[in-house]
Amino acid sequence: MLRVLKHLLVGGLVTGLSGCAWFASQKIGAPGGASRPEGTELVRRILERNERFRSLRTLASVDYAGPDGKAGFKEIVLIERPERLRLETLSPMGVLMIVTADANEIAGFETRERLFYRGKNSLENLYRFTRLPMELGELTALLMGQPPAAPGLWEADGESVVRDLGEGWKEAIGFDPARWIPASWQRTDPQGNVQLAVQFSEFFSTPAGPFPLKIVFEEPLRQRRLQLRYEEPEINLKLEPARFVQTKPDGAREVPLESLGG
Repeated sequence: MLRVLKHLLVGGLVTGLSGCAWFASQKIGAPGGASRPEGTELVRRILERNERFRSLRTLASVDYAGPDGKAGFKEIVLIERPERLRLETLSPMGVLMIVTADANEIAGFETRERLFYRGKNSLENLYRFTRLPMELGELTALLMGQPPAAPGLWEADGESVVRDLGEGWKEAIGFDPARWIPASWQRTDPQGNVQLAVQFSEFFSTPAGPFPLKIVFEEPLRQRRLQLRYEEPEINLKLEPARFVQTKPDGAREVPLESLGG
């Protein structure tokens, strides 16, 4: 997603796409407030939601801001949880970058430079493309508006639930008090610094439940912000596994991802 920023930041691309058919659903506003469920009930609801949202296909408008500049572009996002992801970064001339990931491998193809990157599925290799410090399963959950929650000991804290990850690390899930659905997720380090925060908003109605059209990733310490706004997403459709793997195109030069360093 963000490796292609070296092209976008230089060229200042802000692109558009038309002529695609996407599933439309009705946006929903916030209903009246409801009484706060118990912490264990909130966690149960999160885990249940995670099971209901399994796949996604959508066009996204992406806006990035960080120390290295700003960029806006369009991206086609395909997800089949827990560990299948495909991102196609678009320009007016076509596809700039294709990134695919599954449980075994991460690959990326830069179409202009004819460079094909391939490496094992790891946090480090995924970070090289997305600049988001998380595992593939966590990323696919968050891109579908679902905090990557796991069963365990959660403690209620106001409109949030908090879990100790060990060695001083914590994660917290915040809720929309009107509907008591997840509205934010964050991970903090032993010093109490927020390493990564994600916000979900602009929910719309689907058969699986409310789904966010706007997702914002922030890394406060690195002063990075990535916003995705989905355009009429399709939820829980069947996606072929072949969409999430790539082979080296003819004439492309292959580069091992592990050779790229940080």
